[in-house]
Amino acid sequence: MKGITFSPSNNYSCYSKIQTDQTPRPIKSLTQFQFPLFNNKNQNQSSKNQPLLSFSVNSIKNTQTPITQPPPLVVVGSANADIYVEIDRLPIEGETISAKNGQTLAGGKGANQATCGAKLSYPTYFVGQVGDDAHGKLITEALGNGGVHLEYLKSLGGGVPTGHAVVMLQSDGQNSIIIVGGANMSCWPDKLSDQDLDMVKKAGIVLLQREIPDSVNIQVAMAARSAGVTVIMDAGGMDAPMPQELLNFVDILSPNESELGRLTGLSTESFEQISQAAAKCHKMGVKQVLVKLGAMGSALFVEGEEPIRQPIIPAAKVLDTTGAGDTFTASFAVALVEGKSKEQCLRFAAAAASLCVQVKGAIPSMPDRKSVLKLLQSV
Repeated sequence: MKGITFSPSNNYSCYSKIQTDQTPRPIKSLTQFQFPLFNNKNQNQSSKNQPLLSFSVNSIKNTQTPITQPPPLVVVGSANADIYVEIDRLPIEGETISAKNGQTLAGGKGANQATCGAKLSYPTYFVGQVGDDAHGKLITEALGNGGVHLEYLKSLGGGVPTGHAVVMLQSDGQNSIIIVGGANMSCWPDKLSDQDLDMVKKAGIVLLQREIPDSVNIQVAMAARSAGVTVIMDAGGMDAPMPQELLNFVDILSPNESELGRLTGLSTESFEQISQAAAKCHKMGVKQVLVKLGAMGSALFVEGEEPIRQPIIPAAKVLDTTGAGDTFTASFAVALVEGKSKEQCLRFAAAAASLCVQVKGAIPSMPDRKSVLKLLQSV
């Protein structure tokens, strides 16, 4: 992703919680599935020392015995209508070019990450805002179809538009994005409701991004910390310094290399420089820094420990990188809340991101759990 720009928000009057037909879903029983964690094609496949990665695949069983629901993934963040235009190259200043194709799809970092969690068969709730317009209905339908719990998604009246983005998708799969904040940046209450904060406190992990006001993220992070809930902060969104008050309550900060550079004011062109920038984040109060490195894969820097590096899992084809970072972060969160090791979390996330870039669109490209496990079996 080459760039993100926010438009200033206007003041709107707003009201109403979105009405959905969604009811709480029973959690299906889980069947264990194991596969090699690393590619050992040149080793004895029956070796007892071979590391195994165990994830669960949902399977339906007819039973009247209720199954305890695990603590959910709660995503608080943005929802956008992504207006795609497919172009051969970006226009230069003053130039008009023709797009080969155009369409509008549901997206936004918060909605993307929530859908990813749900499609990976983990109970996921989304706390966010849309406008009472066609784009809002598009996003609500996409989230619901993806299996996200929508009880905490609100619809704003008073002419507040749903957030939207113009995604300029080039033929090599790279994109440039312009974002209009809309409902994502407008009409949030000065104090979040007890209902919203109670949901946060019941989470297994809370996932945040910077496409909503920092004041909202701070409230959520404080509530999560008070309940001992892990907070993962995706640094994508506003191109502005992150408040120290927010960093104080973040357990894992997840930037890409350019976002890491902006946050720290340091160069991030080499892995050594990235390590130094991560160390500066540690000094800023964040104990773990999960850096998305594009073609170089990813790395997790835990204060006082050696960094853990994860190479990319190559994609058969790259059609669209939109949503790949969101897929990576959300997949990491799902694996972490399920109790996997840091190495396993990174590998699971790398596989999910590899599948994401092979499909156009953000929410439409989020892979399901079965597909991720199948890919991990083959590499």
